[in-house]
Amino acid sequence: MPRFRDYTRESSSEGGVDMSPMIDCVFILLIFFIVTTTFVEEAGVEVDKPEAASSVSLDKNSCIFALTAKNEVFFDNRNVGIASVRSIVARKILKDKDTPVIVQVDKDASAGMLTRVIDEAKLGNAPKVSIATRKVD
Repeated sequence: MPRFRDYTRESSSEGGVDMSPMIDCVFILLIFFIVTTTFVEEAGVEVDKPEAASSVSLDKNSCIFALTAKNEVFFDNRNVGIASVRSIVARKILKDKDTPVIVQVDKDASAGMLTRVIDEAKLGNAPKVSIATRKVD
């Protein structure tokens, strides 16, 4: 009786393929794509945007504010008020200096409040401030 077993002869006769490394690679790729996907950041409230014939699509990586009909300023599902616009924009610009600012304005909001939001965004060093509209059908 031999003291040690010869495992090389047994494992070579099985001929099976180990799928574990391939499954590991697939899961790693899946995690990579999930983590690197950019998500669209919404302002958090629904506004009735005015229509415009010259509307175009902008970059998904934007700083989006919403101005409601009650002249409330929202960012990331929070009512931040006009005083916080400048600091939020400045923080976003520090991360990426080309980040555009988009203001979703309700058509019943006051023009004076819209002017103040745009002014605060510009004071926060926003390179570009745009107003979100709906495309005319």
